Amino acid sequence: MAEITAALVKELRETTGLGMMECKKALVETAGDLKAAEDLLRVKSGAKASKAAGRIAAEGVIGAYLSTDGRSASLVEVNCETDFVAKNTDFLAFASELAQLVGEHNPSDVAALAALRAGDATVEAKRQALVQKIGENLSIRRFHRVHTAAKLAQYLHGVKIGVLVEFEGDDEVGKDLAMHIAFAKPQFMSRDQVAPELLAREREVLAARARESGKPANIAEKMVEGGLNKFLGEITLLGQPFIKDDKLTVEKMLAARKAKLLSYQYFVVGEGIEKKASDFAAEVAAQAKAAAA
Repeated sequence: MAEITAALVKELRETTGLGMMECKKALVETAGDLKAAEDLLRVKSGAKASKAAGRIAAEGVIGAYLSTDGRSASLVEVNCETDFVAKNTDFLAFASELAQLVGEHNPSDVAALAALRAGDATVEAKRQALVQKIGENLSIRRFHRVHTAAKLAQYLHGVKIGVLVEFEGDDEVGKDLAMHIAFAKPQFMSRDQVAPELLAREREVLAARARESGKPANIAEKMVEGGLNKFLGEITLLGQPFIKDDKLTVEKMLAARKAKLLSYQYFVVGEGIEKKASDFAAEVAAQAKAAAA
């Protein structure tokens, strides 16, 4: 059995949004298996599936570029240690410069981007100089580039969320799609892209929840299928209710406007990166003291 550490409890709390004692109990029942504990909590409490956005930790910005002819566009995530530095004008300018380099030169990966020349120095030399000037570690995490004969639209929500959409249709469709994606953060474009193992896991959770309800088998089966359809509608872009008219799915909105979505990409700063641990032990001790009182 894995040790039930405070860090393990904390991680389960972050992915489920449930209380410390509930999470600890679930981990004890599942011998420290994090995934099994998450599923157990979802069966017992109806907690939603974990969302990547809930694990956002690192600071930084999203740089964006769109060519003058509208055929090439890029997003770049650049990380730093504090939100204060994320607002630094030199840091912001560096992120914008990187996005333009990606859009114009199409590097194969982050190492190739770091080797590109930006004016009188390489990107890596500029990064190191900025580290010396600002006093924090800075890193180029990832980028995405699209070159197309179709249309491109971008949306930046502040500097923390960036969306890039490739589409066919009028310009307003592209803008609406980009804003919807920034708000709804779909994991997949359509149902056929959802991994079979993800569907199987969700079905198991829904089936266990249906069994606990005590409903007859035929009703329980309908509960599972209804739950799966709801789940797919939440995680797929085309199945989500459109933010400007929730009576329409995104798919139906596109059909009504004779438009087509070809691809999309969104970056959320720090998504999936672990932050420096806070003093969780102190939080636990404080809660225990309060309970004893």
